[in-house]
Amino acid sequence: MGPFYILLHLMSFLAPAAFLALLLPLAARATLRATAGRSRLMLQAGLVFLAGAGVLGAGLWWFGADGRMATYGALVLVAAAVQWLTLRAWR
Repeated sequence: MGPFYILLHLMSFLAPAAFLALLLPLAARATLRATAGRSRLMLQAGLVFLAGAGVLGAGLWWFGADGRMATYGALVLVAAAVQWLTLRAWR
């Protein structure tokens, strides 16, 4: 497998984390006007992406294959938790 296909596989592997990293901060900004402005959009997206990539990597390690529904469920829960923490929503 050449470097192009390795990069293509890596991008496909991280696509769900990237999708959530863009979706969650934008949705929070659209729905939670009072709290969403406190934190920068790129910081939120970066933190959600890093946490999501970690969950996908852990799911690949734990199950030995990517694309398991348990991994995607954990991805959604962790991404939502990170978004909640970056907005300081417990206040």
